[in-house]
Amino acid sequence: MSPSHPSPNFGDRRGRAVELVVLHYTVLDCAEALDRLCDPVAEVSAHYLIDRDGTVLSLVDETHRAWHAGAGTWRGEGDVNSRSIGIELANSGAEPFADPQMLALERLLADILGRHALPPAAVIGHSDMAPDRKSDPGARFDWRRLALQGLAVWPDPDRPGAHRPRDFKADLCTFGFPDAPPDTLLAAFRLRFRPGANGPLDDTDRALAAGLRRFAVDASPGDA
Repeated sequence: MSPSHPSPNFGDRRGRAVELVVLHYTVLDCAEALDRLCDPVAEVSAHYLIDRDGTVLSLVDETHRAWHAGAGTWRGEGDVNSRSIGIELANSGAEPFADPQMLALERLLADILGRHALPPAAVIGHSDMAPDRKSDPGARFDWRRLALQGLAVWPDPDRPGAHRPRDFKADLCTFGFPDAPPDTLLAAFRLRFRPGANGPLDDTDRALAAGLRRFAVDASPGDA
């Protein structure tokens, strides 16, 4: 059972079931993040906060709507808070994520996905749903590690060179990314799937984006 530090910052899910899990980094140390996430003046919260040593703190009951995602969309819908669980990871955004922290996250995700009958594609980053304003969990987060355990997705590239430039945005939007300017989408896509890549859109980007299409049909609750 996770230690409980109830936050007053929550509301009603507005009739929505849990469809997504959104991952964040705190920037702040865990103690500072906990204070902010439980401060009614700040008006922010998350369901869980995981420290670098693997301690998992429960802040908002999953039956309630935590205030972690803000403005953004996923799979063509807004109000991500009402249909998601938010997990904050104590990390500056510029450092590797500690192994005890990742192990704790993996256990928590396996539990959440199992209880809510969610597929791996339901686990997304804050930067995925709000690419114009967010970068967390950032380039140092190991998405491939989660995917190997069925706790997120990683695309197998389609045949390089088989896609016209306009297909890249269509492929990302089919997977779930918002309708955003091409440069914004490219940056968000690379942050998650090609950290460190730069330059204009290339065939590797297109092939990986096309590989995401197969997860789109499995991205609804109960289809795991």
